[in-house]
Amino acid sequence: MTREQLERGERQTLAPYATLAAESRGRLHPESESAYRTAFQKDRDRVVHTSAFRRLEYKTQVFVNYEGDYYRTRLTHTLEVAQVATSIARALGLNEDLAETIALAHDLGHPPFGHAGEKALNELAAGVGGFDHNRQSLRIVTKLERRYPGFPGLNLTWETLEGIMKHETKYDVPDPSWEPDVQPTLEAQVVNVADEVAYNAHDLDDGLRSGHLKPTDVATVPVVGELMTRLGLNPERFDSSQRYVLIRELLGDVITDVVTATDARLPEQGVRTLDDVRRAGSKLLGPSAAMGEQLAQLKEFLYKNFYFHHRLIRMTHKAHLVLERIYHAYVELPDMLPPDVVGQAQTLGLERAVTDYIAGMTDRYANEEYRRLFEPMALT
Repeated sequence: MTREQLERGERQTLAPYATLAAESRGRLHPESESAYRTAFQKDRDRVVHTSAFRRLEYKTQVFVNYEGDYYRTRLTHTLEVAQVATSIARALGLNEDLAETIALAHDLGHPPFGHAGEKALNELAAGVGGFDHNRQSLRIVTKLERRYPGFPGLNLTWETLEGIMKHETKYDVPDPSWEPDVQPTLEAQVVNVADEVAYNAHDLDDGLRSGHLKPTDVATVPVVGELMTRLGLNPERFDSSQRYVLIRELLGDVITDVVTATDARLPEQGVRTLDDVRRAGSKLLGPSAAMGEQLAQLKEFLYKNFYFHHRLIRMTHKAHLVLERIYHAYVELPDMLPPDVVGQAQTLGLERAVTDYIAGMTDRYANEEYRRLFEPMALT
């Protein structure tokens, strides 16, 4: 189908409060649109083809990459967020392409070693504005990726950029300078929810798989324990097949609740158009109050029993030291930096260029660079 036919299909099939590609606020740099893709589909493809997206495969979600091949990475988390987001968007009649694009782009700015790496870089770069992965994602898609001769970055649509900058979860703070009094699209709100849903369910999965979490302890969390009882799962005899069933059904229950609660909430709030969404006093898309409370309990459980497990704290401490020593080494002797980073330092300043360079590293590359810089026998 042509782009015009795809756009016509959106008008005919999507909900009246969905975001239509044909009504996008456009791109910063004028360019012609694709003959066979909508503007949001073009955005999605540009995100997927970036170097930053490919590097997510070797960046930490919870476990550092070398801990094992079975655990989530930042890339698999991103793909799982996209899957949850498109499922919710489809059920609500929203624009799946925009939701998927925002989901695929939302973590592009994450540094190596997950939130430990972000905390380290924020402290190290405090003198030049600190570091935040939301803002770094925007820098990547508007400045740092250089794939087109006519402009820096990817020249994404305004709606995709808004979704990146207004991404909001416990670990994601929206940029207050980005139209703070206007709510983001429902597609952007879908990604906020999908990120939280995927994070909780899949960290629970990884915690059980790794042995950091015991099934009997997890069963004390109401949303999990009640689901185990309903499914006939015994935490005393819990194997991998039961874990698969538990996580799958947990995701299904939460997605169903989000769709049902949002479907009821929108008419209650008088939402009929996208303008109504933007003028709303608060976010409109999310779980019911009861499910929201249960998910908060699960998150609190993971926070206390998984993210602060002694093995993960040890890993976090090591990650902080690795990035700290690499950062100071580059700043003290910038001649060690690659020529393109030296060139960026002349424009951006040394500390910002070093921060960008380290943020783009994978866990594996950062560890190898540390070895090259500080281990006496590693001379190459």
